[in-house]
Amino acid sequence: MKAHINKFIQYLVDERRLAENTVISYKRDLSKYVDYLIKHEEIEYLDHVNRIQILHFLQYLKDTGSSAKTIARHIASIRSFHQYLLRVRITKEDPTVQIETPKMERNLPKVLSLSEVEALLEAPDINSPLGLRDKAILEMLYATGIRVSELTNLNIEDVHLEMGFIRCIGKGNKERIVPLGKAAKEAIYNYIERGRPELFKNDSSQALFLNHRGQRLTRQGFWKNLRQIASSADVKNELTPHTLRHSFATHLLENGADIRAVQEMLGHADISTTQVYTRVTKSRLKDVYNTYHPRA
Repeated sequence: MKAHINKFIQYLVDERRLAENTVISYKRDLSKYVDYLIKHEEIEYLDHVNRIQILHFLQYLKDTGSSAKTIARHIASIRSFHQYLLRVRITKEDPTVQIETPKMERNLPKVLSLSEVEALLEAPDINSPLGLRDKAILEMLYATGIRVSELTNLNIEDVHLEMGFIRCIGKGNKERIVPLGKAAKEAIYNYIERGRPELFKNDSSQALFLNHRGQRLTRQGFWKNLRQIASSADVKNELTPHTLRHSFATHLLENGADIRAVQEMLGHADISTTQVYTRVTKSRLKDVYNTYHPRA
């Protein structure tokens, strides 16, 4: 059974070209699923799996403290796996057909206020190479709304300052062009001219953002830096690696941007993913009304 998981994972990489983190998630979920079938259901072959055994596994997840979101993710992984098995004729039917995904309330994304964004953007010490880098990173994230994984994968050739845009590769290996604002262009220019040469130690490195060893900055390295910067900026709001992305989208919509344009810049395949930000803006309007209206 685990050999079939490995073939499925290879299919996700080679044909569907899913992001590395997504592939890792699939492999983790399916390994847990198969381990359960072997240990608790004594299943040896995937064509012996039925709907009841999958429901037993989902109940096992619930009993061991998994959230509705985690269970929904497992269902999606298992369903994709069994559909693949049916398509390549390893099995003759899909046991997930009548299994429903639990309904979940979609939490509103955490968004920084404009004053918090300003404090965060002004926090890096631009008298040092790393400070110039951090300033450029924060300005770029807020100016473009790109994902942290997309940012860390950027190369020098992906930045076009004179024309005012960056080229990034998003989920599903899809390319998109995102415009840069004046402040972001200036911060990136200063980093490339004065910061990156001080960090640059490998003649073959094309990475835009480098760490103190001259290597490509990682997502984990960025997250560690962000927490330190937020602490120095005295930002009280909870931060995640996506916080500036959420703030970018919300602030654009609050100022009248077209939702389709925001969808394009964020790289969302489905506009319903972008529409969650309209709920944020309505929620913020309600807060303003309740705070300032004399008869609220």
